[in-house]
Amino acid sequence: MEFIHQFVNAHNVAVSAGLLLVAYIFIALEKIPKVTIALLGAVITIILGLVSQTKTLEGLINPHYFVNFVDFNVIFLLVSMMIIVSISTRSGVFNYIANELLKLTKGHPIKVLITLAVFTAAVSAFLDNVTTVILIMPITFSIAKKLDINPIPFLIAEIMSSNIGGTSTLIGDPPNIIIGSAGGLSFMDFVKELTGVVAVILIVAIIFFVLCFKKMLKADKEKMAEVAKIDNSKTITDFNLMYRSVAVLALVILGFVLHDIIHIETCIIAMLGASVLLLFEKPTDILRDVEWNTIFFFIGLFIIIGGLEASGGIKLMADWVLKVTEGSQTATTMIILWASGIISGIIDNIPYTATMAPMLVEIEKAMGETYAYPLWWALSLGACLGGNMTIIGAAANVIVSENAAKEGHPIQFMKFMKYGVMVVFLSLAISTVYLYLKFLR
Repeated sequence: MEFIHQFVNAHNVAVSAGLLLVAYIFIALEKIPKVTIALLGAVITIILGLVSQTKTLEGLINPHYFVNFVDFNVIFLLVSMMIIVSISTRSGVFNYIANELLKLTKGHPIKVLITLAVFTAAVSAFLDNVTTVILIMPITFSIAKKLDINPIPFLIAEIMSSNIGGTSTLIGDPPNIIIGSAGGLSFMDFVKELTGVVAVILIVAIIFFVLCFKKMLKADKEKMAEVAKIDNSKTITDFNLMYRSVAVLALVILGFVLHDIIHIETCIIAMLGASVLLLFEKPTDILRDVEWNTIFFFIGLFIIIGGLEASGGIKLMADWVLKVTEGSQTATTMIILWASGIISGIIDNIPYTATMAPMLVEIEKAMGETYAYPLWWALSLGACLGGNMTIIGAAANVIVSENAAKEGHPIQFMKFMKYGVMVVFLSLAISTVYLYLKFLR
């Protein structure tokens, strides 16, 4: 064992990078649950001594203590928002809003697609993408059945709109939570810098969907009339719960907006909101709905990446990027944007972002906050929007695909990719113009 530790100490960058790469490969192959890979990788990282097991060293706080590399701002914000969303959805309020919007379309298939896409994007800005698509899928299948048309155009539009909408806020997509915590960026920073460009990308994407699917979006007038008369009277299952949860969710978001004034971290605001709602619920029932697999995946991943950070590997990556771009802010921003977009379409965008965020911190230390500021937005836009490229690019994509197959409407990998590549290309092209005009010219 001593020989192993000596070898690891002598080649700590190579060992930590190799461990992260192996974890990436197994995560991409999806043969073993990714939470298992992350936790196993974390344990190996600790055992090999890449991060320390001891909290103190010679009476002082040990900076390489493995717990120090777990970003608990991210963990507590994720858990708290999952609790708030779980309780809020039980009232039926989101389904009620969706049905009311669909009634306004009078059952016209193209208007239904546009409405579902816009609703999904708007909800995804405040709820996680997986929760959003789980909420909207039953409504989608029901509408498609009433109209007697294929639900796949609606489902593809919803998948891509959820990833686009989630890009616009701090809490909309897990990569943004990582970026916000690492970069010290507030909820309003995301709203100010990303909401406008995301709205443009969504409009372009919806136009693309309509042009691609208009031949499939035709229905009889009688069937359209059925959708226009959706019975929404029993959708709200608990009015007291609805009032409570909507009020708390609104106050939590208001707290995020006022972060710069009240100086309370977003994770604390979310924890307060979750705690208030739990006063009226059985915690054991609600905590079952928390995606603990995702939470422990994050924890394991942070520790693995902590090994690379502690060894100096992250700093080497940052130095290499600056050397390749010769310190050019424009070149660095564009490389991060396009590389993030392409890579996130192939592998899970969460481990990618968790690896890149510490690298941007190192670049910020070397080049200053002004230089690094557009890099954070390039990473966010690339990582979140790139998930639209393939059916395995984001968790929401996989969930919709699996449920569509169960309903007898499988979404083929290559068919999805045909639309996904175009949407990602358009998204990154718009992002390129935006980043250049806003920050780089």
